[in-house]
Amino acid sequence: MNHKTLFLVEVAVFSSLALLLDLVSGFIFSRIWPQGGSVSIAMVPIFLMAYRWGIKGGLSTGFLLGLLQVVSGTAWIAHPIQGFIDYFLAFTVVGISGVFMTRVSSYYKNGNKKMGLFYGIAGMFTGSFLRYICHVISGIFFFGSSTPAGTPVLTFSLVYNGTYMLASFLLSGVVVAMLYSSASNVLLKKAY
Repeated sequence: MNHKTLFLVEVAVFSSLALLLDLVSGFIFSRIWPQGGSVSIAMVPIFLMAYRWGIKGGLSTGFLLGLLQVVSGTAWIAHPIQGFIDYFLAFTVVGISGVFMTRVSSYYKNGNKKMGLFYGIAGMFTGSFLRYICHVISGIFFFGSSTPAGTPVLTFSLVYNGTYMLASFLLSGVVVAMLYSSASNVLLKKAY
């Protein structure tokens, strides 16, 4: 299969998988976070693509996930700018974790799983933190009027978004670590 075609197919498949994982978690956790957000492993396919194809794969998969959420009607959009930040930008920046692709790949290929895991977690933390920042900014500007009385908007947004983003980072980290520890040969991109 052509290199570009394989890239496009994998982006489409992993973005669709991310949407399905997000739908399941949204169904389960929608009552806990009524203003949006949920504990989800939807970032896992983005991380896998970022470690397989680099920043290009991660950014593409994250952007397509945001687009699929909007097109499928599962996005909760109060304002166009909020929609852009919470869906397109927030999931796209998760793909920046691909900056660690070379280190993750080389350590796993050489059998050094501990260092591969270390750089993998560093990438997942970076991507998750950038997504968290996007949601915090969106929360400050678009949901500030719905904070409990006396709670500063920044504090509310930091805590509200932190509750599900920390859990999502930890859960995604565990899933990706388990996948790489047991099937790194399959997940690493082969030379074409």
